[in-house]
Amino acid sequence: MHSSLRLGALAAVLAAAAVTAQAESPAPAVRTEKNMSLALANQIAAETVAACAANGYSVSATVVDRSGVVRAVQRADNAGAHTLGASERKAWTSASAKAPTSAMMENAQKNPGAANLVNIPGFLLLGGGVPIKSGNEVIGAVGVGGAPGGHLDEQCANAALEKVKAQLG
Repeated sequence: MHSSLRLGALAAVLAAAAVTAQAESPAPAVRTEKNMSLALANQIAAETVAACAANGYSVSATVVDRSGVVRAVQRADNAGAHTLGASERKAWTSASAKAPTSAMMENAQKNPGAANLVNIPGFLLLGGGVPIKSGNEVIGAVGVGGAPGGHLDEQCANAALEKVKAQLG
């Protein structure tokens, strides 16, 4: 009977040690991340431009991946040349910060501690950059430039993301 108790105690100690070792082990060396396909990026860009066109706005839409690298760009007929750069910077800013650029702009305006966000090279704190999420994971962003106001750019981006939400998982 004593050997049974000792084996049981030993098993409990080994189980506790295994749990402790797992808790103390570093993050895995290889990670798995979600990302979007080129087809989905192109669809989001096209849906964004179409959503703005339906409201009479000629815009550019840029879709970037989770790292901020451009995956797709569309520029509507009659969209100004400046809309390309604006849409790319908004997308990059949103993907980098994992937040809508309108929220970041508002935060920078109201919070003195965030006012220096405008000084980060490449950041564009104007409405129109929206993160693309798969579940709770940001897998990229879409940026829009050219509507008469960042809030309208953002509406177009959100309308496009609503159309493809079933594909985002």
